Amino acid sequence: MDVIERPVLEGAAAVPGRAFDQFVRTGATVELKAFTGVTGDAGGYAVPREIDGEIDRLLTAISPIRRIASVVKVGSAGYRKLVTTGGTPSGWAAETGPRPETATPVFQEIAPPSGELYANPSASQAMLDDAAFDVEAWLADEIATEFARAEGAAFVNGTGVNRPKGFLQQPLAATGDATRPFGTLQYLPSGAAGDFGSAPQERLIDLVQALRAPYRQGACFVMNAATVARIRKFKTSDGAFIWQPGLAAGQPATLLGYPVVEAEDMPDVAANAHAIAFGNFRLGYLIAERTETAILRDPYSNKPFVGFYATKRVGGQVVNSEAIKVMRFAAS
Repeated sequence: MDVIERPVLEGAAAVPGRAFDQFVRTGATVELKAFTGVTGDAGGYAVPREIDGEIDRLLTAISPIRRIASVVKVGSAGYRKLVTTGGTPSGWAAETGPRPETATPVFQEIAPPSGELYANPSASQAMLDDAAFDVEAWLADEIATEFARAEGAAFVNGTGVNRPKGFLQQPLAATGDATRPFGTLQYLPSGAAGDFGSAPQERLIDLVQALRAPYRQGACFVMNAATVARIRKFKTSDGAFIWQPGLAAGQPATLLGYPVVEAEDMPDVAANAHAIAFGNFRLGYLIAERTETAILRDPYSNKPFVGFYATKRVGGQVVNSEAIKVMRFAAS
């Protein structure tokens, strides 16, 4: 039996993507209010889930720390998490034996510092009037590119004031996991000020082995391109490179069997610089962000261009200081 589709009547509910397209091109908001739940008086309109998902996908692809860290979506401005230091105490007992009370675990509250991340791309009205111009893809790409640049720097070196706190801004100490205070990362010296020591391969092995075995499952190196260029030239005593390129398209290169993530915001090799990090960032670093990206259209401030003010609240902090180690380029 043939099914005859009835034409959509005028005044029917608008498709969200179409409503957002009209909002971006013309500023029309009548249809947009019906599905966003956020009014212009609240500071903009929430983008449709499809476009927000595209922004998240692009961010994950081009923001190196986001790609390896743990990301949670929150509905409020603040996010708090309780973690135990030293694990939860446990004990052994016979099948019918008594169960003595274990020691009380020590809890620490984690509240990642956050800030309002914003981008302000602009387009001419002629571009927006062009029906062949994919305005939604352009806007998602512009927002994601700017967000990735800003948050990439914050996740590494952010001060924690109106922005995430970068993992290199945590307190550092040379002591091991059992004696270091909570929230303090361990550093290992490279063996020479501003350079590797006489046996750089051994220093990298020491960095890997300083991370406890449970954390090494899923661990990776993080460094910038200049540091990668130096390490790629290292060879073993029999002339083999310790750097192994990816064997297939899309696979990362490996160093001592672990993936290498390039983060351009990591410092260069210099005296007392922490140019190499190694760890399980999914267990060690937490990114907390609001679920929606809000857009405010501004056709007045920069004529003849139309500006789009996009905002998203993003926070981040180290949640497990045992899961990340860094190398300090110093003699000791």
